[in-house]
Amino acid sequence: MSIFKDLSNAMADAVETAAGYTVLVNGRQRFPASGIAFDKDHILTADHVVETDEEVGITLPDGTETSATVAGRDPGSDLALLKLAKGKASPAETGAPARVGQLVLALGRPSSEGIQASLGVVSAIHGPAHTGRGGLLEQVIRTDAIPYPGFSGGPLVDAEGKLVGLNTSGLGGGQSIAIPAGLAWRIAAELKEHGGVKRGYLGIRSQLVDLPNAARKSLGRAQERGLLVMGLEDDSPAEAAGLTIGDILIGFNGQPVEDHDALLAALTGEVVGKPTPVEILRGGKPETVTVTAAERVEAPRRERRRRMMWRGPMPRGFGRHFGRRGPRHFGPEGDDE
Repeated sequence: MSIFKDLSNAMADAVETAAGYTVLVNGRQRFPASGIAFDKDHILTADHVVETDEEVGITLPDGTETSATVAGRDPGSDLALLKLAKGKASPAETGAPARVGQLVLALGRPSSEGIQASLGVVSAIHGPAHTGRGGLLEQVIRTDAIPYPGFSGGPLVDAEGKLVGLNTSGLGGGQSIAIPAGLAWRIAAELKEHGGVKRGYLGIRSQLVDLPNAARKSLGRAQERGLLVMGLEDDSPAEAAGLTIGDILIGFNGQPVEDHDALLAALTGEVVGKPTPVEILRGGKPETVTVTAAERVEAPRRERRRRMMWRGPMPRGFGRHFGRRGPRHFGPEGDDE
């Protein structure tokens, strides 16, 4: 019996520890959600629970009520960073990366009644994962902890109360999904500095293809696949760079591109708006062209909500469009789904 008692006490202690950095976030017309103290002045939460940029209501763990404004958003990862108007938060301490089979606690503070908790096990760690909001997360954590209403934006913690992920229902289609703490913290730092995460586009529609043997040898590296350019947007970065239908894109900014996910991941951050070398096969021969990726335009908030869902990679052979409004999928013959 002492084992179960010790475990029970440890879980309760973990909840108490994490409660110290878990806040209530009231930023939508429905019930409030939760947030995590990123530093003493900023709260990290899920983007889909913040429907306004001003006067977001915050209740700190000690019961202090204050307000916050949006310091930055990244709809692609469903994260938003809030700046407190007054009051000081106690920042979360991150723990070791989650492992499959690990006991975890999903926490939320969706009401003034206090912290709430749900116990579960890490059932899977996936990655990369498409968010359905024009983004690609390196990893997502899936657990069997119950995602009670208002838990989005709250922490997923280990047995010591240390942060291992940020819970969100905005990516899971009803599943209990969390963004790993290290990844969430990295995005939060970019939101704090820049107010957003830059994501670029080339303006091409492409399809995964196997590279001919002769072309593989000419590359001087092990690479079996590339992206066949099947269409170009008018006045797009790809068109301006001289890419043509029939080119096979095999590298971007010095890194191999073997599938759509690799290109999507590469079109992020500092490369946006800067001349970048792109390797292609043209007529079976390697060439390098310079492309300046343009910044992708975010879809309207209402449209983003309608499309919001987490999904795995598309089947091989399906085309993909890297355009102004973000990636869209096409069938094997290039038809819009």
